[in-house]
Parts: sequence; structure tokens; C-alpha cells
Amino acid sequence: MTGERPTAVVRMADAGDLYVTWRWEDGSAEGGVGVVPEEQVREAVRRFSEALPAPGMVNGLESALTTGELASYAAENELAQLLSGTFLPYQLAVRLYELYVAGVRPLIRIQPSPRVAQIPWELIAPDPGVRLVEIADVSVLAPPGIVHAPARVAWSWEQTRELPVVAILDPRIPGFRADSALGSVLGRMDSAAPLARLVAGYARQDRLIPAVDDALAAFRRTDVDRNWLGKMLHEGASRLLYVGHVTAAAPASGRSETATMHLACTADTTGFAAAQRDHRPLSARDLLLGTHTLADDPRSGPQLWPFPSRVALVACESGGDLRFGEALGLVAAMITGGAELVTAGRWPLPTDLAFQRLGGAPAHTRPLQDAVCAIDSAHEQPDPVLALNNWQRTRLAHWRESGRIEDSPIAWAAFATVDAR
Repeated sequence: MTGERPTAVVRMADAGDLYVTWRWEDGSAEGGVGVVPEEQVREAVRRFSEALPAPGMVNGLESALTTGELASYAAENELAQLLSGTFLPYQLAVRLYELYVAGVRPLIRIQPSPRVAQIPWELIAPDPGVRLVEIADVSVLAPPGIVHAPARVAWSWEQTRELPVVAILDPRIPGFRADSALGSVLGRMDSAAPLARLVAGYARQDRLIPAVDDALAAFRRTDVDRNWLGKMLHEGASRLLYVGHVTAAAPASGRSETATMHLACTADTTGFAAAQRDHRPLSARDLLLGTHTLADDPRSGPQLWPFPSRVALVACESGGDLRFGEALGLVAAMITGGAELVTAGRWPLPTDLAFQRLGGAPAHTRPLQDAVCAIDSAHEQPDPVLALNNWQRTRLAHWRESGRIEDSPIAWAAFATVDAR
């Protein structure tokens, strides 16, 4: 993936203060250690957290799209400079600048500490006119204990890339209306919508699971439950594209394995998560343990759900397990199940309707759908990290030029690729 370009591995650790270490894999420059005082870390995290959408709070979504620091370019750029000054060590910044002047864009692989896992390094501004994503490509390191687990069997993209794409798109959750808490995230689809056109293209190529004649039939399905998913994955897939709801585990709980994704599973489905009305969510614990202690003839999670090489998990805080010291959430479970990389969300994602109704975005704009299409396209490329970062650079240019809410990094900077290769 890295080719001949320089690659820096950056690791962070919480110990009151924040410790940041980095090394260059090719030895082309010295590594180092930086220490960020606890108060400085706390203030930067507080500022950034307050700018994020908070759907469960009064006006928590509207304020993020109207008055928050991610809603205007000037305020967001100032915040990005604060984040850079806090988290990017000076000597590392100097080396990045030297490479930038030489016309070299390195890869930075980051292993954040739980306290700073939501900070988008792509967005930070070493200079008022420069963002890190403009001078480097950025990915997130998967926890090494998961990557090197003895029982893990990873699926190779090179060997499976021609197989179908399994797509679970805004599934209908039993017991929840379209306008409820677990209702539709995409809204009413039409054939001209970007995501509908993408699905239609896969259908014409006979690469889409579920197979449909009409692209709109792939959305809001009632049959895409955990048993269906396991069957489709066993039949062979190159990728999984999930767009829907994730309920993240609260970091204070210390139980990342309780994070859940919501498929069309009914309440009588066997699983570890508690039922909600007529629905039982699929938890990270399910994906790890399978039916252990739940069945007379138990099977492990990876046996039930052998995840393909590349997974797109487009949902609110779907990458939330990085906020735990023991990362055993959905991303970790999918890597344990065979995925080489997972692109997931760092924070709650406003729907396209929220951008329009609360943020004042034009009716024709679809920031969330555009993000889904960009992630899907990146996962088709030889280097998905580079492809996704290229899209983020394009979105940054639009944001810098327009300052419009539909171009805000609230949507495009939310996604990180956790790479286990």
C-alpha cells in the first residue's frame, strides 16, 4: 500500500498528559516523543467535542450546523490550528514540511489514544492555509492485538476483488417507523439520487447483493437480517457496504463490545443484545462470540460472519471502539472476522434532510449520500486510503472556497479508514 513513499507511524497514549511517539518506517528521518500537558489536551478536546453534532441534546444537531465551530470556515480554520498546535509535534511538522517542499506526500498511520480518538488529523492546520490532508495521506492503525490474533484469517482484496458487493442500505428496523429514532437515515429515495445511481450501476454489472432489477428495491429492505448477512458473506463477497444506524457504546461504560448495528433482525433472533420493541440489534459481542453460551452447538462470530476484505460502515460513531482502551467494538470485530480495512464514522452524522432543514443547505445537496458514494468508490481502488483522502482534499477545496454548510467537514472529515494491512 505504501510503495516507496515515506510512512510515519504515530502512536498516542493517555497518562494524565498525552504522550505522542512517531517513527519513520524507512528510517529516512529521526522519530521522536512529544508530551502534551493534560490541561491543553482537555481544552482542545472540549472545543472540538462542542462543535460536533449531538442529536440527543436539545438543539445539539441544529447548533452544530448553524453556530458551531464546524459550521463556518473562519471558525473551523481557527479550531484546526488549535488542534494542530496541540497534537502535531513540532519536529514531526518540520519533517512533513520538508517533504512537502520536496513534492513528496507521505503516509501517516495513526494510533490514537481513547481520549483523542475523535480528532480528525486530516483536518488539522499546521499553517492557516494548509491542512494535514493536503501534505500527507492519513489512516488509522488497527489495534495490533487484533491484527495478529492467532485465529484471524484475513481475506485478500487481490483474490476477492471481482466478487459481488453486499449492500445493506437503510434497512427497515422492525418496530420503528421511518420518522423514529431508528427510522430512515436516507429518506425517500428516487432513481436520480447519487446512491441510487451507484446501486443501479452494480445491478447492471450483476455485482450487487441483494440482486435487484430496480435499484430502489435495494433500500429499506425487511429481509437483511443477521442470518441473511451470514449467508451472503459465506457465498463470497469483495466488500460490505452498510448504511444505517449504529448505537455506539458509551466510553464511560468500558464495554466497547456492547456497540450495535441495526439490521432487520426481529426480537426473537438469538443474540447478546437486549431486544428493543420488535427488534434485536447485532452487537460487536455477537460478531466476536457468535452463539457461544447461546446455543447447544455454538459457532464463533467469524465462523458465522466471515467479513470481506473491505467494509464501509457508514453510521453514527460506527468507529467508536477507538475511544476505548480495550477496542472490541464493531470495527475490531469486523477485522477479527477477516476484514483488511474498515472505513467508519468518528462522530454522529447529520442526514441530508438535517443539512437541508436545520443547516439551510439547498434541497439538491446530499452531503451524506455523496460521502457514501465517495467511500464506496475509494473501496474499489487499489489504494483506498489514497482515494478517500483525495476526495477529502476535493471537499476541503470546496469548503475553503464556498464556506457553505453542505461543504463543511461535519460530513467529509467524519470518516477514517482503520487499516489492518
